[in-house]
Amino acid sequence: MLESIISEGKTTNEAIENGLKKLNVSKNEVEIKVLDNTEKRSFFSILTPRVVKVELRLREKKENNVNIKKEDNIITDIEDRIVILESFLKQFLEKLHNNEIQYKINIVNNKILVELVGNNAGKLIGYRGENLNSLQIILSSIVNRNFEDRVKVLLDIEGYREKREKTLEELAVKISKTVLKTGKSITLEPMSAYERKIIHSKLQENTKIDTHSFGEEPNRRIIISKK
Repeated sequence: MLESIISEGKTTNEAIENGLKKLNVSKNEVEIKVLDNTEKRSFFSILTPRVVKVELRLREKKENNVNIKKEDNIITDIEDRIVILESFLKQFLEKLHNNEIQYKINIVNNKILVELVGNNAGKLIGYRGENLNSLQIILSSIVNRNFEDRVKVLLDIEGYREKREKTLEELAVKISKTVLKTGKSITLEPMSAYERKIIHSKLQENTKIDTHSFGEEPNRRIIISKK
């Protein structure tokens, strides 16, 4: 019987399952190693389909180690995603010809948090975060391409998210006071789903104010009115 095998698949899980079938064993009977892809990928080819390779090696049977912890057998693909994400970010920043912009990646509650910091990083935010939101969509697409499960990606640049949230909350309170004073509804300018949620959340506990959205993306707006 083979002691080890290299298996391929479109995703890490698929590669593992293919290898288990060939060895005719269960996952807790093997050690699994995700093999690095040494193929050099260009800025645009990072979005093309890839092949994931894993090595499955049979574990040595130990009589005194019958109980195997479940967490020891869980293989996560989060590291694979981080490698792909870092590769894209490095090439992306190189294209900007700005070595002063750096990225930070953290994993919190199974979400990937990406932050760009440095001189001129703020230029990537765009008008009211339009460029930032577009770049976040691109990063999310890259991270989740060719993987079975989706992982949420949140991008921030120079702490813009927190500053924008504070600004919108202050705007919501100010507009609500005007609505209560005049009795007339006020329609806000188009906002992203993320920004509309901030407005709704800030005013949801105000028993005298009602908020609802209307229109189609990307021109969906919020109406603030008196109940």
